[in-house]
Amino acid sequence: MAPRATAYPEPMTRKIGLLALLVLIPFAVFSTWVIARAGYTGFLGLAAREPWGLQILLDLTIACALYLSWLVPDARRHRIPAWPYVLVTLFGGSVGGLAYLVHRALVTGVFSAPDVESGSPRSSYR
Repeated sequence: MAPRATAYPEPMTRKIGLLALLVLIPFAVFSTWVIARAGYTGFLGLAAREPWGLQILLDLTIACALYLSWLVPDARRHRIPAWPYVLVTLFGGSVGGLAYLVHRALVTGVFSAPDVESGSPRSSYR
């Protein structure tokens, strides 16, 4: 049995969660705008006629598959339902992964105010 991976320290989780939130909001808005203009399958035409379009599509597919291979076990470990993020990642790409990172940071309590007595974030999930 492989040794269990250690969790990110809370300051790192906070930074990742905040960065994910800062990227998620404008990226989700932009993605929605692109889908509204070009349609959900608009990227397939680009991938079919441009080698760079196909390369980016394949790269995104590989990256999202690797991300999902981490997301599902991590979600189980933190008692977060993985299926919504898997679906969003499959149909919306990076938006699903970014949303999961924000949810994970909220669940682990890193966005809550520090507890004055212990110096650690308060969380009802621990």
